[in-house]
Order: sequence, then C-alpha cells, then structure tokens
Amino acid sequence: MTLASVPPIPARPIPAPPVPGVRATARIRAVRTGGTTTLPTLAGDGPFDLRRTRSYGDQARVCILGTMSAPLGGDRLRIEATAEPGAHLHLTTAAATIALRGPTTAHATYDVHLTVAERATLHWLPQPLISAARSNLRQSCTIDLALTARLHFREEIVLGRTAEPPGRLATRLTVHRDGHPLLDQHTMYGPGAPGWDGPAVLAGHRAVAQILIVDPALEQHPPRVQLLGDDPADGQAVLTPLAGPALLITALAPDTLRLHRLLRAAHSAR
Repeated sequence: MTLASVPPIPARPIPAPPVPGVRATARIRAVRTGGTTTLPTLAGDGPFDLRRTRSYGDQARVCILGTMSAPLGGDRLRIEATAEPGAHLHLTTAAATIALRGPTTAHATYDVHLTVAERATLHWLPQPLISAARSNLRQSCTIDLALTARLHFREEIVLGRTAEPPGRLATRLTVHRDGHPLLDQHTMYGPGAPGWDGPAVLAGHRAVAQILIVDPALEQHPPRVQLLGDDPADGQAVLTPLAGPALLITALAPDTLRLHRLLRAAHSAR
C-alpha cells in the first residue's frame, strides 16, 4: 500500500505592520442661498476642528483649528473645500502648522483640494507652515477653477524653527482653469533636496511665500513684471503675470517679518 504524497501547505505571507499615524479629512462646502453664502457641509476629524466665524458681507468664513500636533511622520491629512456657483468662501487657520518627525521616520502627507465653481470666489489664507528639524512632509494643493471663478491663494513656509535646520519638505501646487493647466510647480527643501539653499533657490533665506490671484478682471488690466526689494540680503519679491487672468507673487526673506513687508509692497504695486 502506497501513500499519496501531500503537497506542502504554502506559508501565509506575514502582513506588514501598519504605519503609525493619523488619517483625517476635513470637508467644507459653501453654497449661494438667497443673498448670502451658507455652509451645508462643515465636517472635520482628527486634528481638524472647523469653526464658522463672523461672515463678511455675503462671504462665509471658516477658521481651521488644530486640536493635536500634526502633521507628524506617517500622518495622512486632507482638506477638501468647494465653493458652489455664486458662493464666496474665506478659509484660514488659527495658528501656524508645524511639521514634526513623530514616532516614525515615514513621511507625512498634507493634501488640500479646492474647487471653485462659476462666479464663485475662494480665499485660502492659512498661517505659515513650519518645517521643523527631522520632519518629512509631502504637501500638495490641487485647485480646480471654473472659467468665471476667482481665487486668492497664499502659501507661506518657514524652514526650521529658531536656530535649527529645516526638515525635508516637498510641495506641489497644481491649478487648472476651465479644465486647462494654469500653474504646476514642484519644490523641495531640506536634506536630500539638491541646491535648495543655493543662490538659484533660497540663497540662505529661511522664509518663502507665494500669492496666486486669479480674476477674470485681470484680462482687461494685466499686470506687469516687477521686482521689489533693493537689498537681496533683506529679501526680494517678484510680481509675475501668468498666461491667463492670473498673477503670481513670489517672495523670500530671512524671516517672516521682512517677508510680510515684501508681500504688502507687492500687493500695493499690482
């Protein structure tokens, strides 16, 4: 009597341990109701606490509060905001966002997706993002604009806290208007990013900002290129018209005080 050979039972793969970190999404939707803007969707979890603030005319205003330290290594954070046709929405944050290392060396992600419909206006004006030492953050902002939409977008970055080097930071800003590309830029700072602190990028400065304004009215009155700031050591700003009814202001400076002075000067000059 012979026994049939029994095939070996394949070993089950051992699943990889989950990467520690918070998964959270905040959702905001503004609609036009009568002569004002209302907020039928205002939902946040994780570190996002969304607060309605006093409206300004027919503009609805929301302040995003951080209820915990974030983003830390391994976090996956996302904000989605939509201004429906004719709505006017203003978004800001209560304090600076600080990217920290956290319990793992894995990168964190912070994604923002803004949608602005026909005849709607959206202001995205958060406080600065601070890239702390040993942090690793990938930040992205994707903006979809209708043909008659208006946008005022501001981004400020501080590389390192006082007397410390920055962490690793990768940012991407992608803007489409009426389904066509308007702006797509990708920047990297900190350890592993080639040339980020050299004369072609920051030249030793630690505060950088940009303001993007999209407004159909700029088609009738396009701005001209301007360079602001007499001394490069104190920072400089450049005002650049884009292909379309859009204006991009880019500024860098040793600190946020001088950075804000440049931004105010650029606003006055446009």
